[in-house]
Amino acid sequence: MPSLTEWKVPPSAQPRPQDYHFDLDRVLGAVVGVHAIVPADAFTATTLGTERAGNGVLIDDGLVLTIGYLITEAESVWLHLGDGRVVQGHALGFDSETGFGLVQALGDVDLDPLPLGSSDAAQIGDSVIIGGAGGRTRSVAGRIETRQPFAGYWEYLLDDAIFTTPSHPNWGGTALISASGELIGIGSLQLEREQKNQHFNMIVPIDLLKPILGDLRAFGRVNKPARPWLGLFASDFDDKVVVMGVADKGPAGRSGIQSGDVILAVNGDAVTSLAEFYRKVWALGLAGVDVPLTVSHEGITFDVVLASTDRAKLLKAPRLH
Repeated sequence: MPSLTEWKVPPSAQPRPQDYHFDLDRVLGAVVGVHAIVPADAFTATTLGTERAGNGVLIDDGLVLTIGYLITEAESVWLHLGDGRVVQGHALGFDSETGFGLVQALGDVDLDPLPLGSSDAAQIGDSVIIGGAGGRTRSVAGRIETRQPFAGYWEYLLDDAIFTTPSHPNWGGTALISASGELIGIGSLQLEREQKNQHFNMIVPIDLLKPILGDLRAFGRVNKPARPWLGLFASDFDDKVVVMGVADKGPAGRSGIQSGDVILAVNGDAVTSLAEFYRKVWALGLAGVDVPLTVSHEGITFDVVLASTDRAKLLKAPRLH
């Protein structure tokens, strides 16, 4: 993992203690670095890499909340504390629907956890902190720019994602902290507004964690049937759903779907956006359901039925220490 001293947020963008009614340094001390090593033969190794680094937030005694892609299929996890200490961790759980991941520290982490706030109460224009591991010099004083649905190319959809500006340069797993010093979200992505060269962080709202936290701690995943997964990467383009790639061993690849194909309909119902496509697929049933698609390939339209699956079955389970 890169040293905490290798990069800093510009001073003009850093939070200032005098601007808050809480102990800024104590609150930011709950944000830690997360460093994960993933086996080369893991399903996600080719897309996410075998060495991943980002941030996480201590939310309970030794329990660190992060963004799940950092720890998916990890065989070893290390937590880097702001004072230079390194503590081994265990990848405890991951939820593909929200994107949250949990790490349990295997050593002593004598820091104050960050209390969970209400993301539903957060409003556009609110002042926030996007906290990174390493304190004030690695954190951003920002605001909520907007709240809106977000559809990710990896079969992921949030109905009400939070977008903040200015963007944090090391966004994965950052802590979205409210003006009252509570955790209201976890950083997932950096996005750019077209033609304006303006960058945002996409944040997963913390209220999505509350109903599933018990399951993640107990079982490593949410204790409910999985959604159907097709193993394709797609994007919105001119009111079309365009395939950008397919996952190895996934249903789409086995069915002959290729990059550049346009998905026209699900079970006979036309789709013109990625969010609409996902909702129609998931409405068909649970993982394992057949998914009829109408597809255009180089101007030729054809129908194909994909045998969906549970993505988790292709992932390596966390190693027990």
